[in-house]
Amino acid sequence: MRLVRVQTPDGPRQAQVGPSGDTLLPPGTSSIPGCGDPPLHSTMAFGAQTTLLAPVVPSKILCIGRNYTAHAAELGNTVPTRPLMFHKPTSSLIGPGAPILLPPDSVRVEHEAELGVVIGLRSRHVRPEAAGEVIFGYVCLNDVTARDLQRADGQFARAKGFDTFCPAGPWIETELDPADLAIECEVAGETRQKSRTSQMVFDVPTLVSAVSRVMTLFPGDVIATGTPAGVGPLTAGCDVTVRIQGLGELRNSVRRDGVVPDDLPTPISQG
Repeated sequence: MRLVRVQTPDGPRQAQVGPSGDTLLPPGTSSIPGCGDPPLHSTMAFGAQTTLLAPVVPSKILCIGRNYTAHAAELGNTVPTRPLMFHKPTSSLIGPGAPILLPPDSVRVEHEAELGVVIGLRSRHVRPEAAGEVIFGYVCLNDVTARDLQRADGQFARAKGFDTFCPAGPWIETELDPADLAIECEVAGETRQKSRTSQMVFDVPTLVSAVSRVMTLFPGDVIATGTPAGVGPLTAGCDVTVRIQGLGELRNSVRRDGVVPDDLPTPISQG
């Protein structure tokens, strides 16, 4: 089942994508965990003019760094011996079609295509073999990163935390095996990243278990599982698309943040 959040004249609504892919239906007995939006009450057309919102309403977005060997190598990092965890704030979350804003603080903002895991049950100390019991579904996710700030700061909070730096969608897919999915990222028609989830250092059950040993997971929480090699710069005016097998595609435009404080330099375009 594919579950979405859609903007309607009456406000955000939960819905499911119909079998034909061109309609949205009431979600039936399933609902998006952690989401208080009312369900869609009747069938509506689903097309290019439909405004989809981020399909998750998490209490936290927990990310995993350096979880593909080739990506760790391209940034000159070693592969961690245990999952490397960091947070993105929920204020960074946007949906399909919403613009990624390049902040004036950074001159090197990059894409990171990732598989996102959506938690369905409050859980703690989950065994890897039981991880499937607490997973609700999966989303495409883009862990947008100000790479220059990441290097300057030596930690990830500012570089990963800007508003609009976590596109997610277009929907939650509840029936998917995450073990070996094609994952890629395209920027302005050029394929930048192309790999498979089977290349992860730590697989999805291991990640869910490891995170749950540190913090309680709540319904709707998202675990971003790391990005493959091929990360690169985003420039104003381009489109960036994350595609994952069985999950469809997440497309966002890129533009500059319209507010430039007087005490900050004008951003420099990266080619």
